[in-house]
Amino acid sequence: MSGTILSILMLAGIALGVGGIYMIGWRHDAKRGWLMIVAAMVMFMNVTIWTIPVAEPGAAGVANAGE
Repeated sequence: MSGTILSILMLAGIALGVGGIYMIGWRHDAKRGWLMIVAAMVMFMNVTIWTIPVAEPGAAGVANAGE
């Protein structure tokens, strides 16, 4: 389920980025265009954060604060 959500989020980010470029370049509405591009970058950062692998708490190589 999370893979599907991340895929939809990436597609929405691409659509927002392309739409932002269109708004800046052809519609000459820079304010809305940059807002769309910033929203796309936020979506890409969310996907990046969610896909970064994290070590398990008891795995080897992870420092335990209690010891």
